[in-house]
Amino acid sequence: MTAIKHALQRDIFTPNDERLLSIVNVCKAGKKKKNCFLCATVTTERPVQVKVVKVKKSDKGDFYKRQIAWTLRDLAVVDAKDAIKENPEFDLHFEKIYKWVASSTAEKNAFISCIWKLNQRYLRKKIDFVNVSSQLLEESVPSGENQSVTGGDEEAVDEYQELNAREEQDIEIMMEGCEYAISNAEAFAERLSRELQVLDGANIQSIMASEKQVNILMKLLDEALKEVDQIELKLSSYEEMLQSVKEQMDQISESNHLIHLSNTNNVKLLSEIEFLVNHLDLAKGHIKALQEGDLASSRGIEACTNAADALLQCMNVALRPGHDMLLAVKQQQQRFSDLREHFARRLASHLNNVFVQQFTQALLQLYNRSYFLSVPGHDQSSTLAQHSVELTLPNHHPFHRDLLRYAKLMEWLKSTDYGKYEGLTKNYMDYLSRLYEREIKDFFEVAKIKMTGTTKESKKFGLHGSSGKLTGSTSSLNKLSVQSSGNRRSQSSSLLDMGNMSASDLDVADRTKFDKIFEQVLSELEPLCLAEQDFISKFFKLQQHQSIPGTMTEAEDLDGGTSSRQHNSGTPLPVSSEKDMIRQMMIKIFRCIEPELNNLIALGDKIDSFNSLYMLVKMSHHVWTAQNVDPASFLSTTLGNVLVTVKRNFDKCISNQIRQMEEVKISKKSKVGILPFVAEFEEFAGLAESIFKNAERRGDLDKAYTKLIRGVFVNVEKVANESQKTPRDVVMMENFHHIFATLSRLKISCLEAEKKEAKQKYTDHLQSYVIYSLGQPLEKLNHFFEGVEARVAQGIREEEVSYQLAFNKQELRKVIKEYPGKEVKKGLDNLYKKVDKHLCEEENLLQVVWHSMQDEFIRQYKHFEGLIARCYPGSGVTMEFTIQDILDYCSSIAQSH
Repeated sequence: MTAIKHALQRDIFTPNDERLLSIVNVCKAGKKKKNCFLCATVTTERPVQVKVVKVKKSDKGDFYKRQIAWTLRDLAVVDAKDAIKENPEFDLHFEKIYKWVASSTAEKNAFISCIWKLNQRYLRKKIDFVNVSSQLLEESVPSGENQSVTGGDEEAVDEYQELNAREEQDIEIMMEGCEYAISNAEAFAERLSRELQVLDGANIQSIMASEKQVNILMKLLDEALKEVDQIELKLSSYEEMLQSVKEQMDQISESNHLIHLSNTNNVKLLSEIEFLVNHLDLAKGHIKALQEGDLASSRGIEACTNAADALLQCMNVALRPGHDMLLAVKQQQQRFSDLREHFARRLASHLNNVFVQQFTQALLQLYNRSYFLSVPGHDQSSTLAQHSVELTLPNHHPFHRDLLRYAKLMEWLKSTDYGKYEGLTKNYMDYLSRLYEREIKDFFEVAKIKMTGTTKESKKFGLHGSSGKLTGSTSSLNKLSVQSSGNRRSQSSSLLDMGNMSASDLDVADRTKFDKIFEQVLSELEPLCLAEQDFISKFFKLQQHQSIPGTMTEAEDLDGGTSSRQHNSGTPLPVSSEKDMIRQMMIKIFRCIEPELNNLIALGDKIDSFNSLYMLVKMSHHVWTAQNVDPASFLSTTLGNVLVTVKRNFDKCISNQIRQMEEVKISKKSKVGILPFVAEFEEFAGLAESIFKNAERRGDLDKAYTKLIRGVFVNVEKVANESQKTPRDVVMMENFHHIFATLSRLKISCLEAEKKEAKQKYTDHLQSYVIYSLGQPLEKLNHFFEGVEARVAQGIREEEVSYQLAFNKQELRKVIKEYPGKEVKKGLDNLYKKVDKHLCEEENLLQVVWHSMQDEFIRQYKHFEGLIARCYPGSGVTMEFTIQDILDYCSSIAQSH
């Protein structure tokens, strides 16, 4: 262990200016034995730092390395586990507990003893030594001996006392006076001993000589004591003299204290009075304004507003403790309460009158607008057409401007008397809901008539009542639209037939007119709702706090129902937020917008199912715009609900188209041609592409395209299979050619795969039709060569076929003689006529099919010549017409027809 200690001191601690005092060989408790050393060290420089260092052998085992170090001041507890029995385990409590097992109990005890000594010498904070033998700690510091901390290898630091500068100087002078002090220490020590004895003797003589001076000092002390006694007597007499003065001064001090206390109380009282006067005094002008102020003029409103604010400040003053018990304060507060109640009642009454006046004025304007429409015998349809050229809603901006002058007073009423504020809110909603209901219903009725057109039949739907309200029901208008447009529609079966009306026969101008009217309706409603919502938030002050009290949280209150709860006390009820209250008020005021929009949408859908495309695009755009402004607003929510209806109608339109595709019936006596739903898909796609250009809901159209084109493909094949007069290949070829041409022209990106499929089907059925039809002109020749190919397929060599009785040269010549040039041309001419009967004129595929048949006929001709050359070599048998003859025949036939 000594060698290890020496090596550690040399390699690890000396380079760090540290001295190794104690070492113990340990391993961690409960783990595999990986030995290391715990070392107790001190630094050689001051201030001295004491550390416990963990040292471990390197993996190679040729040198030691310093692993971790703790300062002794961080050590809280040393637990030796057992103070009686020998136990090599011990714990050191630093920031966490480290459990160790020493290689021997002696090393453990020596290490703990060293830690205890270092703690006693260098640390103010004492470490707790638990389960350590007291005998071990007592033996660590033997009395009367200069023992080192480590037991003999360090200086006796406890007995060492450092020389000061003066002592060092005296020793240097003494040693300079004695030259042999360094070379002969014994002689120097002997001289110092003699001088010390001389000094001791001199000290004793000096003490004995000073006895006389001590006696003199004692006498002086006795005299001083006598003088002190005399001074005490004089002080006692002075104290008796001052006793009476002290009593008088106490009386004066008490009197001064009472005066000071009285002054302090007077100042505080004055301060309280000034506080009450300054904060609880309302100017006479304000009182007069609250009692008699003119609420109709701008100057009067401003005066009342200032007075109301001043009154609110007086009522909201935070009184100091005890103020509320003063009679004057109670009287003033009662006066303020009466003023508030009186002014709140006067303000609520005036605003109610303003609401009534505005409501009456608006109704009068509405009546004047439409009064002449109800004159008996008047041509209401023509008058309405003239009157409603501009489809607009009345502007409420003047009413809003007049009411916004009272916005601050409404805020005051809201904070002081919520019951009256709530009553005004309900009255405003009640008046406005009735006014807007009349205006909006008239507006929508005019829009419906403009959509359906003004015919003589529209005279049945007049305007009645003082408000000029249209009383014709939506269903009547729908019937009118069907009757008025029925003259312009064909009675044939239609893919997009909705309510016995064919969308394909509608005039483009009608659809454009509907689109403009629908856009104008939405454009009129949007600013109307936004303006009213902005006014509500400003007038009723619903934009300054996150939550406000209210009572309109139930749907029956907002829909005009009677609430079972009473709010006579004006106690506010909570609502979730101001936005909720604004939205609820808007729902009450504009409760007729959503059903009217739905009725208008139903009418447009009934007039022409294609209108759902226009409505989907327009409504989506307006919903997107409203959501950008405020996603939770009434306008955004209402338009979003209506958009769901529009989308449902759009989906229903697509479903009906697919259903009617499946119901298409083809006449057995006439050729099929281009199927109606194929032509109508072209019309639908062309219209949809023009409507949905740069639209937000393009994805809905792409989904509809996919459904429709699948339905078209399936039902074209179904009709082709059921066709009796027209060959299946012709039906498939013509209709898929038309579909391919439509998709190529419109360039619909989501239908690229269907476009390729349509082209492939067209090509396949064209080839199939050509091959099937070409067997007719040379039927016997085809049968003859089919027999030849059958014999070859059975294993007969080609050059031996001519030896077969049924296929010898004579039979070949006989069959060829039946098809001279004239017969071939006649057969081709008959074939041309037959193809012409099969094909329809609108698709114009006759020349394409004829050219394909010509190519196929030439291919078959070459095939027959090849068989003759291989199976009848050297026979000299040839066809009686050439390829050039075929080209001439085909060309002349095509030109003649």
